[in-house]
Amino acid sequence: MNFGDTVILHAVDQALLAVMIVVIMFGMGAGLTLADFRAVFRRRRLVAIGFVSQFGFMPLLAFGLAHVLSLEPYLAIALILIGTLPGGSTSNMFTYFARGNVALSISMTTASTLAALVMIPLLLNLYTPYFVKQIGVELENGPEFVIPTANILVSLLLVLVPVAAGMILRHRSRGWAKAAEDTAGFMAMIVILFLISTTMIRHHALVAATPPSVFLAAITLGLFGFGFGYHASYFLGAPPMDQRAISLETGIQNGPVAFAILLLTFPDAAVVNPMLWMTILYSTFIVCSSSIVTLCLRKRGQFDAEVAKNTVVHRRLFGPDYTTRYPDGFLPARIRKDPAQGAFKDG
Repeated sequence: MNFGDTVILHAVDQALLAVMIVVIMFGMGAGLTLADFRAVFRRRRLVAIGFVSQFGFMPLLAFGLAHVLSLEPYLAIALILIGTLPGGSTSNMFTYFARGNVALSISMTTASTLAALVMIPLLLNLYTPYFVKQIGVELENGPEFVIPTANILVSLLLVLVPVAAGMILRHRSRGWAKAAEDTAGFMAMIVILFLISTTMIRHHALVAATPPSVFLAAITLGLFGFGFGYHASYFLGAPPMDQRAISLETGIQNGPVAFAILLLTFPDAAVVNPMLWMTILYSTFIVCSSSIVTLCLRKRGQFDAEVAKNTVVHRRLFGPDYTTRYPDGFLPARIRKDPAQGAFKDG
């Protein structure tokens, strides 16, 4: 693809994006407590499933798609970067609507966000050398192209600053923290939709010039992530509410962090433009696919969620060790082995 002198994100877009990133990460921090970090260890088996899905399958999938679809090097590197990203507060929101285990989703987001400081530079060094070499061949006698992992690490640390600020607010005022948490997800969706719509309208010629393989990569990365997270957790014995959480946490990558990394790390427009374009396409399609998948999971999980609510009420009334009994044949096979459905077996 030839981007020429095209400006993918104007100064106003970048300013809105910067505000959105700060608000999202601040809202995410406002929803976290030290108990959430301790919960990572209590749910270590389920969090480990999510970790393997997040940092094992997704980068490998992105690498495979880039090869199979013969993506141009810059687009391939951007896709791999997206595949290495942690989940974000958006996945927590979709998990809530999908009747998934929100506590597990938050625990996974917490763990993956911290792990990203190590995993993203490590995975980029593992999966991008082939494409970096391709760029070197294209540049010939030009300046050598390298992935500046140190800059990426600095970008990630900067992104985590508002998370820490949000946690401080949560410690001092739960009411304001709750307002910040609720506002962040809603504002993020509004800004993302605005940026996507204006960018698509402004660059309609670029949309028409984008090869089908690029669209396919942007769409299938999230869809395959949903499928892998759901089925991997199913085969490893996770209850249905956990399956829904792990599925959404795997497929929904923290797109705003990708924008932050790209804009802070690659100042050269010729380099960053195709990367930003792939990130915009992924963000566009993940909003659509997440909504569809969430509606399907929500419908499928209605009965499971009602059983879980019953269990929570029963245990408040009769004690934390109370096990709700149901008549034979009442529970479907998918939750028959876990009749409690509200006391998720951690460990």
